[in-house]
Amino acid sequence: MVTSIGANISALQAFSKQMAVSANNVANVYSDDFKKSRAINTEGENGGVETTITKIDTPGPLVEDPLSKTGELKELSNTDIAEELVNQIIAENGFNANAKVIKSYEETIGSLIDLIG
Repeated sequence: MVTSIGANISALQAFSKQMAVSANNVANVYSDDFKKSRAINTEGENGGVETTITKIDTPGPLVEDPLSKTGELKELSNTDIAEELVNQIIAENGFNANAKVIKSYEETIGSLIDLIG
């Protein structure tokens, strides 16, 4: 049982990283040339969760630079707010589910201790 709690704690950390990466993407949505990152959670050792963060190098949209007198184009961020919203909902639900498992475990252990006396 303790090993499963370790996996849940590992998952809490992984979903926190996933949320932080998405929040960084949203914070930089209006930064020119910003490239979004993605946090991928995979199963690690002993049932834990490992997070790999990668930068996504797809080009952002090109728009005319309003500060340029020659009509130069500039690249905007490749961050999609709708995609980030979905990623944040997934991270939130994963975090909440693992937190509930840990809470249930603690309540069960508390009940067992009360029974033993």
